[in-house]
Amino acid sequence: MRVTYDPKVDALRITLKDVPIEESDEQSPGIILDYDQEGNIVDIEILNASQRLDNPQASEYLILSESQRLMSLVK
Repeated sequence: MRVTYDPKVDALRITLKDVPIEESDEQSPGIILDYDQEGNIVDIEILNASQRLDNPQASEYLILSESQRLMSLVK
């Protein structure tokens, strides 16, 4: 997985899988999903990211422990 932010166009892209994009769909205004040949989501693009996110230039990567995962299901 790769996360990139382009401040010139204010777009954040989350690449889940590095494969050719077959089709794109604007899920809601400014949120674009890209699909591979099998219809799997491979990219998520967020336009006007600085207006939608607290800080598009910062990222945090967490791997939940089993107890954290279970606690998140309870909430």
